[in-house]
Amino acid sequence: MELDKSFDPHSIESCWYPFWEKEGLFKARNQSNTSPYSILLPPPNVTGTLHMGHAFQHTLMDALIRYHRMQGDNTLWQAGTDHAGIATQIVVERQLESQGLDRRTLGRDSFLEKVWQWKEHSGSTITRQMRRMGSSCDWERERFTMDEGLSKAVNEVFVRLYQQGLIYRGKRLVNWDPVLQTAVSDLEVISEEEQGFLWHIRYPIVNQPGQFLVVATTRPETLFGDMAVAVNPQDDRYQSLIGQYLALPLTDKHIPIIADDYVDSNFGTGCVKITPAHDFNDYQVGLRHQLIPINIFTKEAKLNEHVPTEFQGLDRFVARQKVLEQLESQGLLAESKKHTLMVPRGDRTRSVIEPMLSDQWFVKMEGFAQQALELVSSGQIRFIPENWTNTYNHWLTNIQDWCISRQLWWGHRIPAWYDENGNVFVAHSEAEAQSLAANKKLKQDDDVLDTWFSSALWPFSTLGWPDKTKELDTYLPTNVLVTGFDIIFFWVARMIMMTNHFTGKIPFQEVYITGLVRDAHGQKMSKSKGNILDPIDLIDGIDLESLVHKRTSNLMDPKQAKTIEKATRNEFPKGIQSFGTDALRFTFASLATHGRDIKFDLQRCEGYRNFCNKIWNATRYVLMNLPDHESTFEITPRTFGLIDRWMLSRLNQAIKEVREGFDTYRFDMASRSIYQLVWDEYCDWYVELAKTSLGSTDQDIQYATRYTLIHTLETILRLTHPLMPFITEELWQKIAPLMNRHDKSIMVAPYPEFTITQFDDQADKEISLLKELVNACRTLRSEMNLSPKDRVPLLIVGNTDNLHSFADHLAHLGKLSEVQYVDSQVLDNTTAPVAVVGDYKLMLKVEIDVDAEIQRLNKQIEKLTIEINKARQKLSNTSFVDKAPVEVVNQEKERLTQFEKQVTDLTVQVSRLKQ
Repeated sequence: MELDKSFDPHSIESCWYPFWEKEGLFKARNQSNTSPYSILLPPPNVTGTLHMGHAFQHTLMDALIRYHRMQGDNTLWQAGTDHAGIATQIVVERQLESQGLDRRTLGRDSFLEKVWQWKEHSGSTITRQMRRMGSSCDWERERFTMDEGLSKAVNEVFVRLYQQGLIYRGKRLVNWDPVLQTAVSDLEVISEEEQGFLWHIRYPIVNQPGQFLVVATTRPETLFGDMAVAVNPQDDRYQSLIGQYLALPLTDKHIPIIADDYVDSNFGTGCVKITPAHDFNDYQVGLRHQLIPINIFTKEAKLNEHVPTEFQGLDRFVARQKVLEQLESQGLLAESKKHTLMVPRGDRTRSVIEPMLSDQWFVKMEGFAQQALELVSSGQIRFIPENWTNTYNHWLTNIQDWCISRQLWWGHRIPAWYDENGNVFVAHSEAEAQSLAANKKLKQDDDVLDTWFSSALWPFSTLGWPDKTKELDTYLPTNVLVTGFDIIFFWVARMIMMTNHFTGKIPFQEVYITGLVRDAHGQKMSKSKGNILDPIDLIDGIDLESLVHKRTSNLMDPKQAKTIEKATRNEFPKGIQSFGTDALRFTFASLATHGRDIKFDLQRCEGYRNFCNKIWNATRYVLMNLPDHESTFEITPRTFGLIDRWMLSRLNQAIKEVREGFDTYRFDMASRSIYQLVWDEYCDWYVELAKTSLGSTDQDIQYATRYTLIHTLETILRLTHPLMPFITEELWQKIAPLMNRHDKSIMVAPYPEFTITQFDDQADKEISLLKELVNACRTLRSEMNLSPKDRVPLLIVGNTDNLHSFADHLAHLGKLSEVQYVDSQVLDNTTAPVAVVGDYKLMLKVEIDVDAEIQRLNKQIEKLTIEINKARQKLSNTSFVDKAPVEVVNQEKERLTQFEKQVTDLTVQVSRLKQ
């Protein structure tokens, strides 16, 4: 059976993924006679493209799904995308701007038509890219957070929570983006360190002419919203002033001096202006002291009617300068200092976020949070690594009510209607609301729900809730959620809350938190740094000019673009070569270490591309060495030779290690075991050893070796398939018929099982000795500068009973003309090079340079002496001897004995050479 000479990943990938989909191999079977195994795909934004974080996490999810599918489990990888309210609306609004259009001019209905058109045209980009990564989702069950079924679930949840008194409308402080003119979540706010100023402002004390409290602030433009000045109750400087009043600068208002532990006496002047409508901490202080907040900003972050006339309509930063000028002219600006501060900016608009008091819809979180904490503390839900439980607990024990309304047009519109008197009617539909309102004239709430609201329902809304479906019974709870630490609170916790509240179940049994994919230098990947890698570029390759254009084309700052271009040209002078999907996936798996971010180095990709070539070439060798008459291996050999028993034992050990890796989410350990098995054991040793057996005149030995070659290779392909699906499918289709396997695809072939009876300690020991002897021979040849063509005799002293079983293999791999067993006197009376391996002495029978040989032996003695000193030091350490396991101490003693014996033998050899 022929196989192409070279491995071409693109031709393979383009062939097999369509085959898998056409054959329906990704479909969930929803069978009751098999164990369910399900994973939720964290729904990527419909606006998005596949980035390295996606590709990394999707690789791990797909590996788990394929692993369990091959075990016969009833698997479901639930796919879908999120409507991404803000992100999507921004994209479409920018498109309209380029056409000279505005959403407000179009009107809500026409604008939403444009959004849906765009979604249908461009919204499936990321799912197409996921297919390139080999993701085996059940695409027939793909959902969208605004499709009909999920919209029904969203409405049902909102109505029920409202009826249960868990959703309410109120005036609260929220993150306000003045450009988008909507509330945004904390996750959409990026706080960055920037250079600003700390201004010290004099607030006159009422009825004390010439007396002031000096207040330090970074935001003088908000003083019109000040409702008090606070000091620490333990601050002796201000004890006598607590309860008195201050004249609010630039106004005719008086505000009280209050005492609150929130104030840090050591910061600034120890006096803090309290602006409850525009600062989250101040808002809490205001609640404690019954201060009435006053909002001084419009939706555009301009000063409104609650400020003096001359400031009304000014942008907040323009107003800041005018306030400072007025304060200085009145002698109220005491000082200004440069000050480093954290500035909150919208992640999409980069505008400074304004804490804003506004009417919003909220979910009461206290009860939800308590239940969510208990589900984790009781062990029903487990975080991996476990330390993320602390993060989860911290967030939930400091929770605030959840603002779920957004001032957007794209999203799930809030199912609430108002009559002319402002009375609210929450209902599933307008008709139902009309019925509740006794057919009064109603207007629906203009706001939409936070995207995280619909995402919180993902575990059960995708399975058909609120209807009772077989999928809900079968696949909920899912087995594991694979996600990042940054959305533990925003998404993970809320899914736990909502799923438990509405279904009585947990959404998932385990939460596997992955690290962040960083560049090779440990830097976070970002467009502004110009260090982003596109996983599709790693699969297909990209030339330098295209890569430079990709990294710089959207940058507004020419200087920044130039810097990034230079860095890109230095790092990738020839662009990025094509690695193929399998090499990329195996790289991700090998880097998936618990609790660590990932430094992504392209050299790893290159190494695993070579690994793919290694598997390909090994398969070609095996197929080429099959006789024409031997088309299948239906009969297991009656006996196996030493090398066959060793290979089968090593294969069995690797199966155990890889399965443990998958079961414990140690993808790095699983990939390492596969790599060592394939490259080190099978290709570098067994295939080479097999060449001797295949040349044997004994037909039974030949058959056993060919069987082991085929069986091991076929098993390796099934073992590796979850991580490298394409190459394993291609090769397995060639190999499987030889082992009488007739599954349609490797995807549904059984995953290898390990068997305790297949461990062969004796074979492992003998082959370990053979390896040491071969390596010693190779070292001797290298040090003596022998050509590979020069086959020389090996003289060996030791217990020859252990060597007969592999003497032919030793001669083949050591490039020896023969192996001669001699007594020690023969080696004692020669000046030839000698190597010591355990109880054996080895000598290549050639003429040598005596001085060079003495020098070589002395170097070996020096190395062994270092090891002897280390072992003696360890054994003289009473702490080690007393605390280490007995077997570890005994092992160290054996090593010391062996090293000392080798030094003795080598020293004798040196003495003999000097005679």
